[in-house]
Amino acid sequence: MCSWTAAESDMVVKNRLVGFLLWQSILSSLIFLAFTITIVSWRSATAIFVSFFSFHLSQLLFSVSLSTVLSPQPKFRRILPVLLTAAAVSGSLSAVSFCGFNGRVGFKGFASGLSYASFYVYKRRWVLQFPIIQRPLFFSFKMGIPSAIIRALKLSAAAYLFSVLLLVFLPHHFSTDLKLGNFFTQHIISYAACFSMFLCWELTHHLHQVLHTKRFIFAPPKGSAAAETNPSEPLLATLEECSPASPLKYLAYLDLCMVCENNVDYWRRAAFFEETGETYKRVAAVCLRPLEQLASKLVQGFECSSDDKIFSISDQLQSPTNPRQNSKCHELVNDFQVYTWSARALASLTSRSRKEDRFGVAQLSGSNAAAISTLIACLLAVETLMGKKISLQPSHQLMGAFSTKSATFSTGRRDVRTGKRRDDPLYSKAYAMADVLRTSIYGIVSAFHHEMLNSAKAGLLEKDWITSSKPPFGTRELLLQKLHLFLDFQAS
Repeated sequence: MCSWTAAESDMVVKNRLVGFLLWQSILSSLIFLAFTITIVSWRSATAIFVSFFSFHLSQLLFSVSLSTVLSPQPKFRRILPVLLTAAAVSGSLSAVSFCGFNGRVGFKGFASGLSYASFYVYKRRWVLQFPIIQRPLFFSFKMGIPSAIIRALKLSAAAYLFSVLLLVFLPHHFSTDLKLGNFFTQHIISYAACFSMFLCWELTHHLHQVLHTKRFIFAPPKGSAAAETNPSEPLLATLEECSPASPLKYLAYLDLCMVCENNVDYWRRAAFFEETGETYKRVAAVCLRPLEQLASKLVQGFECSSDDKIFSISDQLQSPTNPRQNSKCHELVNDFQVYTWSARALASLTSRSRKEDRFGVAQLSGSNAAAISTLIACLLAVETLMGKKISLQPSHQLMGAFSTKSATFSTGRRDVRTGKRRDDPLYSKAYAMADVLRTSIYGIVSAFHHEMLNSAKAGLLEKDWITSSKPPFGTRELLLQKLHLFLDFQAS
């Protein structure tokens, strides 16, 4: 955990977990009551109370297992088998709560829960998906209700058929002889119970996503003594000391990005430009670190090929014999959200420093050069991953000329490869990351366009805007030529 303080960090997680369990119990109660009133209203009050208690127990089991496995990173978690077991047991208990105690009903619920959990794991739905637009909790939850109902209908139909087919292979004592009318009635009740159970789980999943991806403000209350002295410390402590896979770290990067881009918390952004410059250096460092790590991991992935050739995405998808390289390059997928927030926050803060940095700490600390150099180096690495060949033009050609040609493929397999590439998460994430980096660089270039042009005319562009240290990808000459393309608004 983090030193801001451990108790405060724990409180953020606990409050969200308690809120999630509270609202989940309300949703489960409403769905259970709706099912009881419309389907099995003939039950006695005692039977309804016992069923209500057992149903809540099953939903609590599923909710706790969901909270255990959900993570902002799509890496496979060893604890996922817990979700499979919990969903199967919860499904069996829920089915018995809805339809009454029966071995046949319990088994169908067990099979339905297991099939739902398998689909959940296959689709990687345990990954927390942060929304592009932060809305109030009620509206965020309301927007997901229609899709949850539709998905519950589809999944319940598939799971019901799956459980019915399994019953064919069961021993004879699981089967029951029913009259035709009772047969149809039982199946209607069974399907309604399966739909209600899946609807509960879908809404629980959606509620968990909404509550745990809601922005948290890592700052003391405005007007307090801490806000007047050091309002940035809670945010920076979380970013610097929390573990990389911690949800708190993701929330901290989201908060930092919104502070840098929006004017709602202008007083917090103004605190970044304090006179000593130490706060700005720390903010720039936490933004630069993920981008430098991304470029370094991509370089390691390129260097893992046996024949020292640079593999593009299409090569990786067609050559699964290099799992180490694929794992390195897929880091772009694993931490994509952090990389985009870092690039956007860094670009926005650098651009705004031109007018808001009264003490010139951004320029004096060399953070502006580090920002533009890292963003361009990261863009070159991602473009290489996308299959573009990058070469340095001779010095006698036009200043800033930068040759970028798409990698070519054999015409006989081009369509097949394209289809596979577009279905791979790495393909879409690479192009999305390139767009984010390109937009971020253009934001800085637009803000400092006049200064950069003057430096270019004086021959000082490299000295003023390219860091003197070795870039995480490429060379300083490549970075300089790419920067010239951005100055001419020709980078694409």
